[in-house]
Amino acid sequence: MTFTKGPILLPSEADTDALAQRIAPILRAGDVLLLEGDIGAGKTAFSRALIRARLGYEEDVPSPTFTLVQTYEDDVDIWHCDLYRLSHPDEAIELGLDEAFESAICLIEWPDRLADLAPKSALTLQFVAADPHHVTFVGPADWETRLGIIDV
Repeated sequence: MTFTKGPILLPSEADTDALAQRIAPILRAGDVLLLEGDIGAGKTAFSRALIRARLGYEEDVPSPTFTLVQTYEDDVDIWHCDLYRLSHPDEAIELGLDEAFESAICLIEWPDRLADLAPKSALTLQFVAADPHHVTFVGPADWETRLGIIDV
């Protein structure tokens, strides 16, 4: 069973930051956020804010567009991935994502590149660059309870 929540309006980057700051504390090892949306929809801005909120300090968080993966050490490692340049889902395994899905918090931009490798337990955030920007959450039912704790 799945749930859907949204759209949640994000008219400014400050609103995106605030949403990421509310979600960051509830994440734990093995959580995967699949960040869908066109270029400029807010995926990287959301990731940057979530990583900084999780770490608790102002960290340089570059887009992983060219490196594919940026990792951050916290009580649970955080993997920020941009899979746009992958040509086959097997390349995600070569990056070690299958193991990270079990032990880290993973933020995955362009998750369609994973095909069937995306974990069934993942939460999908569908970002839309309309006026105003907004996001819709789609995921397994247990995410509804977890997100309800923070009133998302």
